[in-house]
Amino acid sequence: MIARRPPCHAVILLAALIFYANPVAAFPPYKTTDADTADPDTLELRLGLIQAERASSDTEYLSPLLRANIGLPDKIELVTELEYNSVKNEFADGALGFKWIPVFGDVSYGIETLALLPLRPNDSGVGIESQFLATWRKPDYRVHVNAGGFHDPRTVDTENGWRASILTEMTSSAYRPGIELFAKQKSRQDTDIRLGAGFIKDVGGFEIRSAVHFGLTSEAPDIVFNFWISTKLPPGISN
Repeated sequence: MIARRPPCHAVILLAALIFYANPVAAFPPYKTTDADTADPDTLELRLGLIQAERASSDTEYLSPLLRANIGLPDKIELVTELEYNSVKNEFADGALGFKWIPVFGDVSYGIETLALLPLRPNDSGVGIESQFLATWRKPDYRVHVNAGGFHDPRTVDTENGWRASILTEMTSSAYRPGIELFAKQKSRQDTDIRLGAGFIKDVGGFEIRSAVHFGLTSEAPDIVFNFWISTKLPPGISN
């Protein structure tokens, strides 16, 4: 299967990312998110140039993938997520919600809650996903833990389930390598468990991010690869 060229708006977003070139703290290419938020009045942009997921003999390509977050006072962040299937020429998924970190320090914790939007063909209704977030900060590394549940009525067969993950990243390295273990179960199916490794590299003011995950169970895809570029618009530009 060969992916089509990404839509022109992806090229425009990429140009904007390079123009404003400032690093972002987190958190693609991982499925785990950190217990932190964007600074107040700051817009964080993360553009996924490609995600390739292979299961059995089929490969699915998603491009572009977009994360746009706006920081608010008191460690609150508005969160948006959008995925596009360039092969089928349709939205693959989307979400809108918030992150709140009431306790921030060497050990931080909070919640992230997202409305799952009916953007795909034949979707109906709005789902919800909510997670507990925790981050443990040490001088040379950080450990991030997520755990929560979801209710998704958008398709004919409503899906209920849970997800959890743990990510360890080395902050002392120039490439900030990380190792992640992710698990998800829906509607009493077998558990999707994946083990992955990735890196985040600051390059001239913006960041390159990439990761590869391998499925450990029959419910998981065989392999998932993704590649991102991220930056942020500091206070004043996003107003």
